[in-house]
Amino acid sequence: MKNTLIFCFFLISSLTFSQRGKTGDKTFASKFPPDVYNEVSNASLKMINEVDHDIIVLVRDQKKKYLRHVYIRNMDEFTFEDLPITRLYVQFKSKDFYYEDKDRTVINFGEKHTFNFFFDPTQLQNYIQISEEEFFKP
Repeated sequence: MKNTLIFCFFLISSLTFSQRGKTGDKTFASKFPPDVYNEVSNASLKMINEVDHDIIVLVRDQKKKYLRHVYIRNMDEFTFEDLPITRLYVQFKSKDFYYEDKDRTVINFGEKHTFNFFFDPTQLQNYIQISEEEFFKP
């Protein structure tokens, strides 16, 4: 009986600490400056993760300055609200690699855009692989 209780305690403890994050979590908040908002712009960007694994998405402005980042579970979505009016660079961490989208998303006043992750980016040429240092620069 005592061995069963000890086994259950270790099992519950390991499950408690091994859970994945939730969509919307700021996984790397300690590595980045504060998020940038513009309440006047009324612009948003919806990120939809349709791949078979979780990703961490980061958006940067046209000068590649950090705006925001977020954790998105697979088959889930997250919307960045109140984005500044600018051209956005979308970078993301997928499994053990870091990528940047080749296309730029132009955000104007009041616009609502959608960005879909619907495949493994290593299989198509829409993304370029970037370094971990480039991903984490402020």
